Amino acid sequence: MIRIGLDIMGGDRAPEEIIEGALLALNEYDFKLVAFGPEKLLEERLSNAEIVPSSDDLKMDSKPLEVLRKKSSSMHLGLTWLKEGKIDAFVSAGGTGPLFLGSTSIVGKIEGIERPALAVPVPSTNGFTILIDNGANASVRPEHLLDFAIMGMTYAKILGRENPKVGLLNIGEEEIKGTDTVKEAYALLKEKLGENFYGNVEGRDINTGVVDVVVTDGFTGNVAMKTMEGVGKLVSETLKSAIKSSGVFALLGALMMKKAFQKFKKMLDPSEYGGAFILGVNGIVVKAHGNSDRIAIKNAIRVAIDGAKMKLIDMIRGEIS
Repeated sequence: MIRIGLDIMGGDRAPEEIIEGALLALNEYDFKLVAFGPEKLLEERLSNAEIVPSSDDLKMDSKPLEVLRKKSSSMHLGLTWLKEGKIDAFVSAGGTGPLFLGSTSIVGKIEGIERPALAVPVPSTNGFTILIDNGANASVRPEHLLDFAIMGMTYAKILGRENPKVGLLNIGEEEIKGTDTVKEAYALLKEKLGENFYGNVEGRDINTGVVDVVVTDGFTGNVAMKTMEGVGKLVSETLKSAIKSSGVFALLGALMMKKAFQKFKKMLDPSEYGGAFILGVNGIVVKAHGNSDRIAIKNAIRVAIDGAKMKLIDMIRGEIS
């Protein structure tokens, strides 16, 4: 049975929402939960999980190096268990900095990967688009973007895309556009990926299914992701307000389309993404949103289970080699 480690103390809503998310996942998925957190609390709330007691706490604003210093924190313990092969994947909604540094330093990197990256499937007219990097590397070199592309393609293949196309996020489609780094990356991706490289794409293309993988630095990727979340909320709230103010016939029409609206809302809900893989580390690490509620945590656990079943790390090793 797949063993999933969960950082009970990671996230703005820890520990309550993390525990509730774990309970939802245990009711829905077939896996063994290993919970890292305060022993007394977990014995009371998660009696059917394996409990690994922690004592040190990592705050959401903790500096990255704190994860290495606080060896009895839930995050450090979880990453150590992953390194030692005691769990198949580790999920945390803790700070990105500590989790990223801990993953690369404790778990280690896949040979041939210099910069691991956060990858998340975002909704598109084609089903999904892999956005990578999503916040781990604020500045990158062209060769890092090539690694991101290869890892993103591997992830897309696992999710069913046989011959994924890669786009480089830029301010225009022309090859001459962008910073020196982006222009150098364009030439490198074109040389190494061949027909799999589509070329430059713009922000509007992320959700239109033009490509299967969008590659960018972590700063730009995180801004793009948060913008999508905001637009999704705007559309949902504006639609709801417009229906309420348009009279009884609009309300009746909305009732008739209730299932369609629910499907639309679910597609735009960030909690449905679950979490992002930190691709490039030598183990499956899933970063859940810092503000994750119980639904988001349940879905982050689902992402971790899927990664373990897919043998994600072995696939990436094969592609990189």
